[in-house]
Formats: sequence, structure tokens, C-alpha cells
Amino acid sequence: MGLAAFLLVPYWLVQGLRNGKYLSNLGERLGFSFPSLAKLPAQSHGAIWIHAVSVGEVLSGITLARRLKAAYPDRPLIVSTTTISGQVLARERLSFADAVIYFPLDWSFCVRRALDAVRPSLVLLLETEMWPNFLRECGRREVPVLFVSGRISDRSFARYQRYLGAFRLFLRPFLKSVLLQAKSYLMQSEKDAERIRALGAPAERVRVSGNLKYDMELPAPTPLSSWLEAEVQRSGRSPVIVAGSVVATEEPLALIAFGTLQGEYRNAFLVLAPRKPEYFDAAAEFIDESHRKFIRRSQLPVPGPAQTPGQANGPTGNHPIPENVTVLLLDSIGELASLYRLADGAFIGGSLVPSGGHNILEPAAFGKIPVFGPSMENFAEIASRFLSAGAAIQVESPEDVGVAWIELFRDPERMKRMEETARRLVENSRGATDRAMAEIAKYLNGAAR
Repeated sequence: MGLAAFLLVPYWLVQGLRNGKYLSNLGERLGFSFPSLAKLPAQSHGAIWIHAVSVGEVLSGITLARRLKAAYPDRPLIVSTTTISGQVLARERLSFADAVIYFPLDWSFCVRRALDAVRPSLVLLLETEMWPNFLRECGRREVPVLFVSGRISDRSFARYQRYLGAFRLFLRPFLKSVLLQAKSYLMQSEKDAERIRALGAPAERVRVSGNLKYDMELPAPTPLSSWLEAEVQRSGRSPVIVAGSVVATEEPLALIAFGTLQGEYRNAFLVLAPRKPEYFDAAAEFIDESHRKFIRRSQLPVPGPAQTPGQANGPTGNHPIPENVTVLLLDSIGELASLYRLADGAFIGGSLVPSGGHNILEPAAFGKIPVFGPSMENFAEIASRFLSAGAAIQVESPEDVGVAWIELFRDPERMKRMEETARRLVENSRGATDRAMAEIAKYLNGAAR
């Protein structure tokens, strides 16, 4: 993994020279410069460092981060991300943190410089990203590292097993030595716990604590969600479908599903939310090729979130969406979750292509029924729970997605039961944050090391 990080440096340099996208943060990734840390007092120490890879991890960690800041106000709270979209969201939703930085490349000198700059007393890695040089350097400095809400997907575990089978003599002791560096593994499920033990984590350090995503804060209404709610009511657009976290090449499939729905509901309206900013323009082309009229979120008369890559805020005013527009392309970061409150139907992206799916808890927390395709390996445990409880629908094709929506809208009583089950399942599964806080206290209060 350290070698991969090293090999990516030329890529980031080329991309940075091409569009400025990475040059602005390359100094942080290399460990040379952390502007947001400059405001911290020189004598500050005992920082809590939370690493959240991307958007999903940032969202799942908000409640934990807020609880930590309240419980340990004298300790600097530092949040890092790997992706640009995660960084944008962290700066917006974790503004109470003392600094938000980029995680260093897993190259020894980058890691050392980053740890010198942050000076953490505790590192929390959300989910399960194992960076050997980072973990070893933390171990050398006696900085406790805890994996929180850890998980190992079917795909990742199969990959580990394949590599361990091919390079057993080298990789197994190497991986075991890396896993020895963490003090605690708080895993989402028993299956995740079994897998991390099988890879070499000390059994006595592994426990099941639940999934932080169940504890996610429901986002308050935003300027966009409030404006759009009034707009769809004014125009009579119904039902409203939110297709969230749609990945590359999946956009046409989401449009096929929507087309099936339109065959029965001519006033249906689709909010299409690509997973990453780099998908925005391609998504626009796909919508255009489908001969549907659409509008970008950045064209709406509502101020957009700050610092969204590639997006300028829309004009101010109160211009309505043209009557012939049936699709809103959400070309922004951090606004998807709040739009689920408007949805009559929700589609989970990354599930109609072999991508592993995405988080179903955001729509479910609002009492919306998640509909998804066959590929949900990355969220298999959550998807299975919801399907078993009758709180979600899994189908095989984009046409089936549209049919699922039609059948729900035709049967309001069934739809209401499923919505309530989804909401209740989220509420009854909370508690991972409490368990994580109890474990963290052992290290911050000096009871463990």
C-alpha cells in the first residue's frame, strides 16, 4: 500500500498541472504543509485524530466527532480525509473540528511529518483502511490506534485471501505485524470480527460494537431541500425519486428505471445524484442522450454548498424549474442526504453495476424504502437486515427498479408499513457511538495504553 501511494505521486502532479485539482492539497498529502494546523496554539498537545476516507465515512463519523469534542474540549480535534469530496463535506459538516486535513501518503517520511504536525494522543480510523507505514509509525511513537466501525467487505476479504494464498510466506507475517499495531478493533458485525481475526488481528483486541452509520444525524432542511420541496409542490411534480450515489456507467440504468416509472406516472421527477464530482459532466451527457430535459443543481436560484469542486453557486432569485424539466442533476457535494426527506422513492446507487452498493441508511432514517440492485456486497449485512425485516426491496434489473416503485405507489398501505419498518429498524440499531466512546475513554483517561 505504501508503494501504491508512492506510485500515485506522479499521477497527482499531472492532474494538478492539468486542472489544479490536486496541487492545492499535495503539500498535505506529502506531509510538507498543513495550513489549517497553523491556527492551533504551539503548545497544544493530546490531539484526537479521526480519519474518514470519503463522504460515507465523514457522514458516519459526525456524531462521534461531535461527542468527542464535547467530552474532551481541551484536546484539539483533527479530522482527515483521503478524497477531495470527503474533504469538502468534512469542512462543511465538521466545522467544529480544530482542523481538517488530507491524510498523508503511506510513505514513511510523509507519515512522520504528518504525525509531527498533528501530535496525536489517539488515532481513530473509521471503517478499515490499513496503512502499514502509518500504523507502524504510530506504534513506534506509542500512539494508540483504534479501528472504529470496522468492516471488511466480501470483495475485500476475497482479495486478502487470494493474496495470502499466493504469497503466504511473506504476506501473512507482514499483515499480522501491521495488525498488531492497533490497540482495538471495534467491528460492525460478528462476520467483520471473524474476518479481521482471520487476517491476523489479536483476538483479544477485537469486539463487535455496531455500525456508526446507524447513529448518523438526520440533516436539517437546507436551502436547497426547502426550495425544492416548495417547487415540486407548486408544479405538481410527483412522485419524486431520489437516485443517490450513482456510479460511473450506472446513470443510463437509473434513467431506464425512471423511464419505466414515467410510463405510469407522467409527472414523476428524478433527482440524480452522481457519487463523485468527476461523474457530473458524464451524467449530464447521459441525461441529454436520453432526450430528457434536465437542469443542474448549480443552475438553480439557491446558494450552493461552499467549495464544491467544479460547481459555481447558482443565481439568486426565485426562478422556477421549467415545466418540461423532469430530471435534476445534483452536481454538488453534501446535499444528497437532506433531499431524501422529499423522496417518494429512493434508489441506492452502485447496486445495478458490480460496484458493491452504497449506504441505505440515509433514506431509511427518513422512513424511505431503499430499492437497490443485486450488487450490495459492501453493505451486505445492512441490506440483509432490511430485506429480512421487509424494509427494503432488491431487484435484478433497472426495469425492475421502476416496477418496484410502481407497485409501492399502487399500494399505499404496504408502502406505509415498509416505511415505518425502515425508520424503526434504524432507530433500534443505534448505540455504536456510545460503545466507541466507552472504548476511547480507556485511552484518553489513562486506563489503557
